[in-house]
Amino acid sequence: MHAKLLTAVVTAAAVASPAIAQDALRIGASLPLTGNFSVSGEKHEQGYSLCVDLINESGGLLGRQVELLVSDNRSDNATAISQYERFINVNGVEAVFGTFSSRLTFPVASILSRNGFVHPVPAGGALRIYTQGYEGIYYLQPNAAEYVGSSLRDLIADRVDEAERPSSVAIVWADDFFANAVAAGLLGQQVMDPADGSLVADLAPGYLVESGLEIVMEERWPEEGFNDWLNLANSIKNSGAELIVGLTASAEEASQLTRALQTVRADPKMVYLSQGTQAEYFEGVGSASNGVLVHTSWHPNAPFEGVLGDAPFTNADFIAAFEEANGFAPDEDSAIPFAVCQTMAQAINATGTTDNQVLDEWLSARTLEDPVRTILGRFAWDETGLPIGKPFLMAQWQNDGELNFVYPLDEFPGTADLVHPKNGWE
Repeated sequence: MHAKLLTAVVTAAAVASPAIAQDALRIGASLPLTGNFSVSGEKHEQGYSLCVDLINESGGLLGRQVELLVSDNRSDNATAISQYERFINVNGVEAVFGTFSSRLTFPVASILSRNGFVHPVPAGGALRIYTQGYEGIYYLQPNAAEYVGSSLRDLIADRVDEAERPSSVAIVWADDFFANAVAAGLLGQQVMDPADGSLVADLAPGYLVESGLEIVMEERWPEEGFNDWLNLANSIKNSGAELIVGLTASAEEASQLTRALQTVRADPKMVYLSQGTQAEYFEGVGSASNGVLVHTSWHPNAPFEGVLGDAPFTNADFIAAFEEANGFAPDEDSAIPFAVCQTMAQAINATGTTDNQVLDEWLSARTLEDPVRTILGRFAWDETGLPIGKPFLMAQWQNDGELNFVYPLDEFPGTADLVHPKNGWE
Protein backbone atom coordinates (compact mmCIF):
# COMPACT_ATOMS: atom_id res chain seq x y z
CA MET A 1 0.00 0.00 0.00
CA HIS A 2 1.22 3.49 -0.75
CA ALA A 3 2.60 5.27 2.29
CA LYS A 4 0.69 8.38 3.31
CA LEU A 5 3.95 10.37 3.32
CA LEU A 6 3.00 14.01 3.83
CA THR A 7 -0.74 13.88 3.32
CA ALA A 8 -2.67 15.37 6.23
CA VAL A 9 -6.44 15.14 6.59
CA VAL A 10 -7.45 17.66 9.20
CA THR A 11 -10.50 19.29 10.68
CA ALA A 12 -11.21 22.97 10.31
CA ALA A 13 -10.01 23.53 13.86
CA ALA A 14 -6.77 21.59 13.40
CA VAL A 15 -5.80 22.90 10.00
CA ALA A 16 -3.48 25.55 11.42
CA SER A 17 -1.13 22.97 12.95
CA PRO A 18 2.59 23.29 12.10
CA ALA A 19 3.73 22.05 8.71
CA ILE A 20 4.75 18.42 8.55
CA ALA A 21 7.96 19.42 6.77
CA GLN A 22 9.66 22.80 6.98
CA ASP A 23 9.78 23.24 3.21
CA ALA A 24 6.53 21.46 2.33
CA LEU A 25 4.48 22.77 -0.58
CA ARG A 26 1.05 23.20 0.97
CA ILE A 27 -2.15 22.66 -1.02
CA GLY A 28 -5.59 23.14 0.56
CA ALA A 29 -8.93 21.50 -0.22
CA SER A 30 -12.24 22.04 1.56
CA LEU A 31 -14.44 18.96 1.08
CA PRO A 32 -17.85 17.76 2.32
CA LEU A 33 -16.68 14.82 4.41
CA THR A 34 -19.94 14.95 6.39
CA GLY A 35 -23.41 16.20 5.51
CA ASN A 36 -25.43 15.71 2.33
CA PHE A 37 -22.44 15.32 0.01
CA SER A 38 -20.28 13.19 2.30
CA VAL A 39 -20.07 10.07 0.10
CA SER A 40 -18.67 12.03 -2.84
CA GLY A 41 -16.59 14.23 -0.54
CA GLU A 42 -14.81 11.23 0.96
CA LYS A 43 -14.07 9.88 -2.52
CA HIS A 44 -12.70 13.24 -3.60
CA GLU A 45 -10.34 13.13 -0.63
CA GLN A 46 -9.21 9.65 -1.69
CA GLY A 47 -8.48 10.88 -5.21
CA TYR A 48 -6.57 13.94 -4.03
CA SER A 49 -4.62 11.97 -1.41
CA LEU A 50 -3.58 9.21 -3.81
CA CYS A 51 -2.32 11.74 -6.34
CA VAL A 52 -0.32 13.65 -3.72
CA ASP A 53 1.13 10.42 -2.30
CA LEU A 54 2.29 9.31 -5.74
CA ILE A 55 3.81 12.72 -6.42
CA ASN A 56 5.69 12.59 -3.11
CA GLU A 57 6.93 9.08 -3.82
CA SER A 58 8.48 10.35 -7.04
CA GLY A 59 10.19 13.33 -5.42
CA GLY A 60 7.46 15.91 -4.93
CA LEU A 61 6.95 19.14 -6.86
CA LEU A 62 9.82 21.50 -7.55
CA GLY A 63 11.96 19.26 -5.36
CA ARG A 64 9.62 19.74 -2.37
CA GLN A 65 7.29 17.30 -0.72
CA VAL A 66 3.59 18.19 -0.94
CA GLU A 67 1.42 18.58 2.15
CA LEU A 68 -2.29 18.24 1.46
CA LEU A 69 -4.55 20.04 3.94
CA VAL A 70 -8.14 18.80 3.81
CA SER A 71 -10.90 20.37 5.90
CA ASP A 72 -14.46 19.11 6.33
CA ASN A 73 -16.91 21.83 5.26
CA ARG A 74 -19.87 19.67 6.36
CA SER A 75 -21.58 20.33 2.99
CA ASP A 76 -22.10 23.95 4.09
CA ASN A 77 -21.44 27.00 1.91
CA ALA A 78 -20.31 29.38 4.63
CA THR A 79 -17.94 26.81 6.08
CA ALA A 80 -16.36 26.11 2.69
CA ILE A 81 -15.79 29.83 2.14
CA SER A 82 -14.18 30.33 5.56
CA GLN A 83 -11.95 27.29 5.11
CA TYR A 84 -10.50 28.50 1.81
CA GLU A 85 -9.94 31.93 3.36
CA ARG A 86 -8.13 30.25 6.25
CA PHE A 87 -6.03 28.13 3.90
CA ILE A 88 -4.87 31.29 2.13
CA ASN A 89 -4.56 33.77 4.98
CA VAL A 90 -3.53 31.56 7.92
CA ASN A 91 -2.04 28.34 6.57
CA GLY A 92 -0.13 29.88 3.71
CA VAL A 93 -1.11 27.37 1.05
CA GLU A 94 0.51 27.89 -2.33
CA ALA A 95 -2.29 26.27 -4.32
CA VAL A 96 -5.78 24.87 -3.82
CA PHE A 97 -7.91 22.03 -5.12
CA GLY A 98 -11.64 22.62 -5.64
CA THR A 99 -14.54 21.30 -3.59
CA PHE A 100 -17.48 19.07 -4.54
CA SER A 101 -20.86 20.21 -5.95
CA SER A 102 -22.08 23.29 -7.78
CA ARG A 103 -23.74 24.56 -4.62
CA LEU A 104 -20.39 24.81 -2.79
CA THR A 105 -18.29 25.73 -5.82
CA PHE A 106 -20.39 28.78 -6.73
CA PRO A 107 -19.55 30.85 -3.62
CA VAL A 108 -16.00 29.47 -3.34
CA ALA A 109 -15.21 30.68 -6.87
CA SER A 110 -15.60 34.29 -5.82
CA ILE A 111 -13.24 33.91 -2.85
CA LEU A 112 -10.50 32.20 -4.84
CA SER A 113 -10.74 34.67 -7.72
CA ARG A 114 -10.56 37.63 -5.33
CA ASN A 115 -7.39 36.17 -3.79
CA GLY A 116 -5.79 35.47 -7.15
CA PHE A 117 -5.74 31.68 -6.80
CA VAL A 118 -6.13 29.23 -9.67
CA HIS A 119 -9.37 27.33 -9.08
CA PRO A 120 -9.36 23.81 -10.59
CA VAL A 121 -12.95 22.56 -10.25
CA PRO A 122 -13.67 18.81 -9.88
CA ALA A 123 -17.45 19.00 -9.50
CA GLY A 124 -19.26 22.26 -10.13
CA GLY A 125 -20.95 22.14 -13.50
CA ALA A 126 -23.63 24.83 -13.32
CA LEU A 127 -23.11 27.28 -16.19
CA ARG A 128 -23.57 30.38 -14.05
CA ILE A 129 -20.38 29.49 -12.14
CA TYR A 130 -18.46 30.21 -15.35
CA THR A 131 -20.30 33.32 -16.52
CA GLN A 132 -19.30 35.54 -13.59
CA GLY A 133 -15.99 36.52 -15.18
CA TYR A 134 -13.82 34.86 -12.56
CA GLU A 135 -10.15 34.61 -13.45
CA GLY A 136 -8.28 31.34 -13.06
CA ILE A 137 -11.22 28.92 -13.00
CA TYR A 138 -10.86 25.60 -14.87
CA TYR A 139 -13.48 22.84 -14.99
CA LEU A 140 -12.18 19.25 -15.02
CA GLN A 141 -15.30 17.62 -16.44
CA PRO A 142 -16.45 17.63 -20.06
CA ASN A 143 -18.90 20.55 -20.04
CA ALA A 144 -21.36 22.63 -18.07
CA ALA A 145 -24.36 20.83 -16.58
CA GLU A 146 -26.80 22.64 -18.86
CA TYR A 147 -25.22 20.81 -21.82
CA VAL A 148 -25.22 17.30 -20.32
CA GLY A 149 -28.51 16.50 -22.07
CA SER A 150 -26.89 16.71 -25.50
CA SER A 151 -25.28 13.32 -24.84
CA LEU A 152 -28.67 11.74 -24.11
CA ARG A 153 -30.12 13.34 -27.25
CA ASP A 154 -27.25 12.10 -29.40
CA LEU A 155 -27.32 8.58 -27.93
CA ILE A 156 -31.01 8.25 -28.78
CA ALA A 157 -30.40 9.49 -32.32
CA ASP A 158 -27.30 7.39 -32.98
CA ARG A 159 -27.91 4.16 -31.09
CA VAL A 160 -31.67 3.56 -31.10
CA ASP A 161 -33.58 2.59 -34.25
CA GLU A 162 -36.21 5.18 -35.04
CA ALA A 163 -39.09 2.74 -34.57
CA GLU A 164 -37.79 1.82 -31.09
CA ARG A 165 -37.16 5.33 -29.77
CA PRO A 166 -39.21 6.57 -26.81
CA SER A 167 -41.88 9.05 -27.82
CA SER A 168 -42.71 10.58 -24.43
CA VAL A 169 -40.75 11.62 -21.36
CA ALA A 170 -41.27 12.27 -17.67
CA ILE A 171 -38.57 14.47 -16.20
CA VAL A 172 -38.24 14.83 -12.43
CA TRP A 173 -35.44 16.52 -10.55
CA ALA A 174 -34.13 17.72 -7.21
CA ASP A 175 -34.21 21.41 -6.38
CA ASP A 176 -30.43 21.33 -6.43
CA PHE A 177 -27.88 23.57 -8.14
CA PHE A 178 -26.63 20.82 -10.47
CA ALA A 179 -29.95 19.08 -11.11
CA ASN A 180 -31.65 22.38 -11.91
CA ALA A 181 -28.90 23.13 -14.41
CA VAL A 182 -29.25 19.79 -16.22
CA ALA A 183 -33.03 20.24 -16.29
CA ALA A 184 -32.64 23.70 -17.82
CA GLY A 185 -30.83 22.23 -20.81
CA LEU A 186 -33.24 19.34 -21.25
CA LEU A 187 -36.29 21.59 -21.01
CA GLY A 188 -34.89 24.52 -23.00
CA GLN A 189 -35.02 27.11 -20.25
CA GLN A 190 -33.25 30.43 -19.95
CA VAL A 191 -30.21 30.68 -17.68
CA MET A 192 -29.99 33.96 -15.81
CA ASP A 193 -27.00 35.57 -14.13
CA PRO A 194 -27.80 35.59 -10.38
CA ALA A 195 -25.70 38.71 -9.87
CA ASP A 196 -27.58 41.08 -12.16
CA GLY A 197 -30.46 39.08 -13.66
CA SER A 198 -29.04 39.23 -17.18
CA LEU A 199 -29.52 36.43 -19.68
CA VAL A 200 -26.60 33.99 -19.75
CA ALA A 201 -28.02 31.47 -22.22
CA ASP A 202 -31.31 30.68 -23.92
CA LEU A 203 -31.41 26.89 -24.24
CA ALA A 204 -34.68 26.64 -26.18
CA PRO A 205 -36.11 24.39 -27.47
CA GLY A 206 -34.23 21.97 -25.20
CA TYR A 207 -32.74 18.56 -25.81
CA LEU A 208 -35.98 16.66 -25.09
CA VAL A 209 -37.94 18.55 -27.74
CA GLU A 210 -35.01 18.22 -30.15
CA SER A 211 -35.28 14.45 -29.65
CA GLY A 212 -38.93 14.52 -30.74
CA LEU A 213 -40.17 13.67 -27.25
CA GLU A 214 -43.50 14.75 -25.81
CA ILE A 215 -43.02 15.96 -22.24
CA VAL A 216 -45.88 14.32 -20.32
CA MET A 217 -44.63 15.10 -16.82
CA GLU A 218 -42.19 17.50 -15.21
CA GLU A 219 -41.82 17.86 -11.45
CA ARG A 220 -39.18 19.16 -9.09
CA TRP A 221 -38.86 17.90 -5.53
CA PRO A 222 -37.43 19.90 -2.59
CA GLU A 223 -33.72 19.53 -1.93
CA GLU A 224 -33.99 18.98 1.82
CA GLY A 225 -35.98 16.25 3.54
CA PHE A 226 -37.86 14.80 0.56
CA ASN A 227 -39.07 11.22 1.15
CA ASP A 228 -42.29 10.90 -0.86
CA TRP A 229 -40.64 8.65 -3.42
CA LEU A 230 -43.54 6.23 -3.92
CA ASN A 231 -46.03 8.99 -4.76
CA LEU A 232 -43.52 10.49 -7.16
CA ALA A 233 -42.95 7.10 -8.78
CA ASN A 234 -46.68 6.48 -9.11
CA SER A 235 -47.11 9.84 -10.84
CA ILE A 236 -44.34 8.93 -13.24
CA LYS A 237 -45.93 5.55 -13.94
CA ASN A 238 -49.36 7.10 -14.49
CA SER A 239 -47.90 9.56 -16.99
CA GLY A 240 -47.19 6.62 -19.31
CA ALA A 241 -43.78 8.08 -20.18
CA GLU A 242 -41.55 5.84 -22.30
CA LEU A 243 -38.43 7.68 -21.12
CA ILE A 244 -37.87 8.51 -17.45
CA VAL A 245 -35.29 11.21 -16.68
CA GLY A 246 -34.35 11.46 -13.00
CA LEU A 247 -31.97 14.26 -12.04
CA THR A 248 -30.90 13.57 -8.49
CA ALA A 249 -28.51 15.39 -6.18
CA SER A 250 -26.76 12.23 -4.98
CA ALA A 251 -26.34 8.51 -5.56
CA GLU A 252 -28.58 7.90 -2.55
CA GLU A 253 -31.42 9.87 -4.18
CA ALA A 254 -30.86 7.92 -7.39
CA SER A 255 -31.23 4.71 -5.38
CA GLN A 256 -34.40 5.94 -3.69
CA LEU A 257 -35.99 6.88 -7.01
CA THR A 258 -34.99 3.60 -8.65
CA ARG A 259 -36.37 1.49 -5.80
CA ALA A 260 -39.64 3.43 -5.89
CA LEU A 261 -40.00 2.94 -9.65
CA GLN A 262 -39.31 -0.75 -9.15
CA THR A 263 -41.91 -0.97 -6.38
CA VAL A 264 -44.71 0.60 -8.45
CA ARG A 265 -43.63 -1.40 -11.54
CA ALA A 266 -43.20 1.53 -13.87
CA ASP A 267 -42.39 0.15 -17.33
CA PRO A 268 -40.48 2.64 -19.51
CA LYS A 269 -38.40 1.87 -22.56
CA MET A 270 -35.49 3.91 -21.21
CA VAL A 271 -34.30 5.36 -17.89
CA TYR A 272 -31.61 8.03 -17.59
CA LEU A 273 -30.24 9.29 -14.25
CA SER A 274 -27.81 12.15 -13.65
CA GLN A 275 -26.26 10.30 -10.69
CA GLY A 276 -25.61 6.60 -10.31
CA THR A 277 -22.15 5.68 -11.54
CA GLN A 278 -21.07 4.96 -7.97
CA ALA A 279 -20.78 1.47 -6.49
CA GLU A 280 -23.15 2.65 -3.77
CA TYR A 281 -25.90 2.99 -6.36
CA PHE A 282 -25.63 -0.61 -7.48
CA GLU A 283 -25.35 -1.78 -3.88
CA GLY A 284 -28.56 0.11 -3.15
CA VAL A 285 -30.67 -1.21 -6.02
CA GLY A 286 -29.02 -4.43 -7.26
CA SER A 287 -30.42 -5.88 -10.48
CA ALA A 288 -32.96 -3.03 -10.76
CA SER A 289 -30.03 -1.04 -12.16
CA ASN A 290 -29.93 -3.16 -15.32
CA GLY A 291 -30.56 -0.94 -18.34
CA VAL A 292 -30.26 2.36 -16.45
CA LEU A 293 -28.24 5.01 -18.31
CA VAL A 294 -25.98 7.47 -16.52
CA HIS A 295 -23.66 10.12 -17.92
CA THR A 296 -20.11 10.13 -16.65
CA SER A 297 -16.81 11.95 -17.06
CA TRP A 298 -14.70 8.83 -16.55
CA HIS A 299 -14.82 5.14 -17.33
CA PRO A 300 -12.38 2.39 -16.29
CA ASN A 301 -12.06 1.15 -19.88
CA ALA A 302 -11.05 4.52 -21.29
CA PRO A 303 -7.47 4.26 -22.62
CA PHE A 304 -6.59 7.82 -21.59
CA GLU A 305 -2.91 8.55 -20.95
CA GLY A 306 -2.06 11.37 -18.62
CA VAL A 307 1.11 12.64 -16.99
CA LEU A 308 2.15 12.49 -13.34
CA GLY A 309 5.48 14.05 -12.49
CA ASP A 310 7.60 13.71 -15.59
CA ALA A 311 6.29 10.28 -16.56
CA PRO A 312 3.25 8.97 -18.44
CA PHE A 313 0.44 7.86 -16.15
CA THR A 314 -2.49 6.04 -17.71
CA ASN A 315 -6.03 5.44 -16.59
CA ALA A 316 -5.04 1.81 -16.01
CA ASP A 317 -2.16 2.99 -13.80
CA PHE A 318 -4.62 5.03 -11.76
CA ILE A 319 -6.97 2.09 -11.26
CA ALA A 320 -4.12 -0.19 -10.14
CA ALA A 321 -2.69 2.40 -7.74
CA PHE A 322 -6.10 3.23 -6.29
CA GLU A 323 -6.95 -0.43 -5.67
CA GLU A 324 -3.55 -1.01 -4.05
CA ALA A 325 -3.99 2.00 -1.76
CA ASN A 326 -7.65 1.50 -0.83
CA GLY A 327 -8.53 -2.15 -1.41
CA PHE A 328 -11.44 -1.43 -3.74
CA ALA A 329 -12.00 -0.09 -7.25
CA PRO A 330 -12.35 3.65 -7.94
CA ASP A 331 -15.26 5.43 -9.58
CA GLU A 332 -15.54 8.85 -11.17
CA ASP A 333 -15.81 10.61 -7.80
CA SER A 334 -12.19 9.63 -7.12
CA ALA A 335 -10.95 9.84 -10.71
CA ILE A 336 -12.04 13.45 -11.27
CA PRO A 337 -10.15 14.91 -8.26
CA PHE A 338 -7.11 12.85 -9.24
CA ALA A 339 -7.23 14.63 -12.60
CA VAL A 340 -7.48 17.99 -10.79
CA CYS A 341 -4.27 17.15 -8.93
CA GLN A 342 -2.60 16.02 -12.17
CA THR A 343 -3.54 19.35 -13.77
CA MET A 344 -2.05 21.47 -11.02
CA ALA A 345 1.08 19.31 -10.86
CA GLN A 346 1.62 19.72 -14.62
CA ALA A 347 1.18 23.47 -14.35
CA ILE A 348 3.64 23.76 -11.44
CA ASN A 349 6.23 21.53 -13.09
CA ALA A 350 5.90 23.28 -16.47
CA THR A 351 6.30 26.78 -15.04
CA GLY A 352 8.73 25.98 -12.23
CA THR A 353 6.71 28.04 -9.77
CA THR A 354 3.63 28.14 -7.54
CA ASP A 355 2.92 31.75 -8.49
CA ASN A 356 -0.80 31.48 -9.24
CA GLN A 357 -0.75 34.24 -11.86
CA VAL A 358 1.91 32.33 -13.80
CA LEU A 359 -0.01 29.05 -13.35
CA ASP A 360 -3.17 30.71 -14.66
CA GLU A 361 -1.34 32.04 -17.72
CA TRP A 362 0.06 28.60 -18.49
CA LEU A 363 -3.29 26.81 -18.09
CA SER A 364 -5.17 29.38 -20.17
CA ALA A 365 -2.62 28.91 -22.96
CA ARG A 366 -3.36 25.17 -23.33
CA THR A 367 -4.77 24.13 -26.70
CA LEU A 368 -6.17 20.93 -28.16
CA GLU A 369 -2.74 20.41 -29.73
CA ASP A 370 -0.89 21.15 -26.47
CA PRO A 371 -3.29 20.22 -23.67
CA VAL A 372 -3.14 19.17 -20.06
CA ARG A 373 -3.13 15.35 -20.07
CA THR A 374 -5.03 13.47 -17.38
CA ILE A 375 -6.76 10.16 -16.69
CA LEU A 376 -9.94 11.90 -17.91
CA GLY A 377 -8.28 12.65 -21.24
CA ARG A 378 -6.93 15.90 -22.62
CA PHE A 379 -8.05 19.35 -21.47
CA ALA A 380 -7.92 22.83 -22.92
CA TRP A 381 -10.35 25.54 -21.84
CA ASP A 382 -12.24 28.44 -23.34
CA GLU A 383 -12.19 31.95 -21.86
CA THR A 384 -14.90 31.05 -19.32
CA GLY A 385 -13.02 28.05 -17.93
CA LEU A 386 -15.11 25.36 -19.64
CA PRO A 387 -13.36 22.55 -21.56
CA ILE A 388 -13.16 22.62 -25.33
CA GLY A 389 -14.30 19.67 -27.44
CA LYS A 390 -14.95 17.05 -24.75
CA PRO A 391 -18.15 14.97 -24.92
CA PHE A 392 -19.68 13.37 -21.85
CA LEU A 393 -19.51 9.59 -21.79
CA MET A 394 -22.73 7.61 -21.50
CA ALA A 395 -22.64 4.42 -19.46
CA GLN A 396 -25.28 1.79 -18.79
CA TRP A 397 -25.65 -0.68 -15.95
CA GLN A 398 -25.75 -4.18 -17.41
CA ASN A 399 -25.41 -7.81 -16.33
CA ASP A 400 -26.05 -7.26 -12.63
CA GLY A 401 -23.27 -4.88 -11.76
CA GLU A 402 -21.30 -3.96 -14.89
CA LEU A 403 -21.23 -0.26 -15.70
CA ASN A 404 -20.47 -0.44 -19.42
CA PHE A 405 -19.52 2.40 -21.73
CA VAL A 406 -22.13 2.76 -24.51
CA TYR A 407 -21.63 6.21 -26.10
CA PRO A 408 -20.16 8.04 -27.99
CA LEU A 409 -19.25 5.38 -30.52
CA ASP A 410 -15.99 6.92 -31.72
CA GLU A 411 -14.49 8.00 -28.39
CA PHE A 412 -12.43 4.84 -27.79
CA PRO A 413 -12.60 1.06 -28.37
CA GLY A 414 -14.70 -1.25 -26.24
CA THR A 415 -18.15 0.28 -26.63
CA ALA A 416 -20.79 -2.18 -25.34
CA ASP A 417 -24.08 -2.92 -27.06
CA LEU A 418 -26.91 -0.74 -25.79
CA VAL A 419 -29.57 -2.62 -23.85
CA HIS A 420 -32.87 -1.30 -25.19
CA PRO A 421 -35.64 -1.34 -24.19
CA LYS A 422 -34.98 -1.60 -20.49
CA ASN A 423 -37.35 -4.55 -19.97
CA GLY A 424 -38.60 -4.01 -16.45
CA TRP A 425 -36.80 -3.87 -13.13
CA GLU A 426 -35.99 -7.56 -12.46
